[in-house]
Amino acid sequence: DIGVTGVQTCALPIYKKVLLDNEKVRVIQVEFAPGVASEWHSHPAHVVYVISGGKMEMTEKGKKAIVNELKTGESTYNPPVTHMAKNVGTTTVKLILMELKPMHKMMNGETMKKEEPGKM
Repeated sequence: DIGVTGVQTCALPIYKKVLLDNEKVRVIQVEFAPGVASEWHSHPAHVVYVISGGKMEMTEKGKKAIVNELKTGESTYNPPVTHMAKNVGTTTVKLILMELKPMHKMMNGETMKKEEPGKM
């Protein structure tokens, strides 16, 4: 799946367009028409910005489904997750999903230091 492997060719049908993909972040335009559900998939830590809100049912592996009302204009930070999602509302939900890629190791094996703000 795109969240774990980074292989864009096996993207879920809800992934409409990869807007940016580099060594630090992947930004994806996501769209759920009413009744549409995703397959099980995984994301690293990520931020979601809601372009057009609606009612989504989210099911994390090993947990009960939770229904959330996503509001247009809201943003949320989310830790790494394996889940599935379904639009249980009557409107098309449009999102921007920003996946934060794990820190890479430097050539000598040390973890890179956190960058200063604004130097991403």
